[in-house]
Amino acid sequence: MKTYIGTRTDQGCAVTVNGKPLKPRCDIWNHSPTGFEWGYGGSGPAQLALAILADHFANEPAGDTSASNLHQPFKRAVVAALDKDGWTLTSEQIDRALAVIAAERKLI
Repeated sequence: MKTYIGTRTDQGCAVTVNGKPLKPRCDIWNHSPTGFEWGYGGSGPAQLALAILADHFANEPAGDTSASNLHQPFKRAVVAALDKDGWTLTSEQIDRALAVIAAERKLI
């Protein structure tokens, strides 16, 4: 199980996964050249959502289950709601959120 932790420092937002810095994954999509953010629905949160899902999936899968395809709904459902002061998110919580997102997409 992976644990993602977001904290605010004097230098800005810092996010780790199992104690190591989370890669922003601008190689997949560059939403925010200024880095991660959370607690609202902007470009920094989109970059964080993409980076979390790319790491969570370990590799960039194709199609409907890709980080590229799911990061915007994940941003709206999870990242926008994270506490602005700091947060912890586990791989189990991510899987539960993705299951809800998948179920909602089937209803549309």
